This record gives sequence, C-alpha cells and structure tokens, in this order.
Amino acid sequence: MAEKSPQNFANHTRFDPLFHFFVLPVFLITFIVTVVLLVQHPGWLPAWRVVVALALLLAVLKMRMYALKVQDRVIRLEERLRLVGLMPSQRAQIMLLSEDQLIGLRFAADEEVVALAGRAATEKLGRKDIKKAVKNWRGDHWRV
Repeated sequence: MAEKSPQNFANHTRFDPLFHFFVLPVFLITFIVTVVLLVQHPGWLPAWRVVVALALLLAVLKMRMYALKVQDRVIRLEERLRLVGLMPSQRAQIMLLSEDQLIGLRFAADEEVVALAGRAATEKLGRKDIKKAVKNWRGDHWRV
C-alpha cells in the first residue's frame, strides 16, 4: 500500500520490515550459529551446515538484489518514456542518460525534470546529486 506522507531527499529511503528486520537477521544469525557450532564441534556435518547456511543467506540477498534490479529497469523505462513525452526533440540526449541518472530523475516533477535531465547529462551528475538538486519532489511510494 502506498504511503501518504510527503516524500523528500531526507526521508525517501525505505526499509521493508519483514525483510530487513526478520528474514535477513534470521538467516544471518543462523549462519553465525552454524559457524560457532563448527568451531565448538568440528566435523564434516557441522561444516556442511555452515555451507548450507551461507548458501541460504546468499540466496536471500541475491533474491533481494534481483528484485531491486528489476525495479531499476522498470524505473529506467518509465523515466525514458516520460522524458520522451516531455522533450521529444531531445531523444538522443535522453538515451545518453545512465540508469543511475534516470533513477535519480524519477523524483523530479515534470516542470523541472527537463532542465535537470539536461544538467545531469552535461555535468555527469550521479543519482544522489540529482536527488539533492530536485526542488519539487515527486514521491515514489511504491519502491521497496
């Protein structure tokens, strides 16, 4: 469900409580416990448990990273489409913007995104610099 509070540079990052405060800690603690048990009781079975716990922890992290990468790709597409609609004669400039820049530009309202996109392209601004330059913040309440 989308949040209703106004978003800005200071508060736009989000935690997914179920992932960040339950799933990730459970797998991290499980890995640590299996390492401790291996040290206390060396053997092939405790060693295998460490390998399995590490594989599970890495799988959880990779799944999270894959989901974020898909979101980044969708944002890139959405922003390119928005910019083409707002500045159709500057298609070549739009294509020069990096994924990182497009992700930063998603927070700029339509009335300032064209100028900010031009600055981002010419000054090689990064995602964080673009977000700091946004004056009229357009919230992204769906990103996890």
